[in-house]
Amino acid sequence: MKKAGFLFTGLFFLLLSLNVKAQTSTASYFAGKWSVLVKGTPNGDVKMNFILENNNDTLTGFVQDTTGAEISKISGVDQKENEITIYFTAQGYDVNVVLAKKDDDHANGSLMGMFDAEGERIKQQ
Repeated sequence: MKKAGFLFTGLFFLLLSLNVKAQTSTASYFAGKWSVLVKGTPNGDVKMNFILENNNDTLTGFVQDTTGAEISKISGVDQKENEITIYFTAQGYDVNVVLAKKDDDHANGSLMGMFDAEGERIKQQ
């Protein structure tokens, strides 16, 4: 009976370590500056910049318009494997953007699950 207990304990810690690794790589991938184009909103296509910082495998940051003016601080980020959900406030409304890794410098997703979003990493020169 003890062997079964050790087996289940070992399996639990193995699964826990795999989950932590997935979140770490997601935070590392999305850290940086992203240009996100949201298509088909009532105000037309909207372009925003997301500045994401990796603080101990937790993403924080803020949202800018295309002129560099801050729109909002990011109130939270949920991480899944190769996907994040960014929560922020815009024009008095709490909104979210889901971005999923497409390749090294591109991501696809949606704003509020209604409008398509395309993200591209802005590389520092």
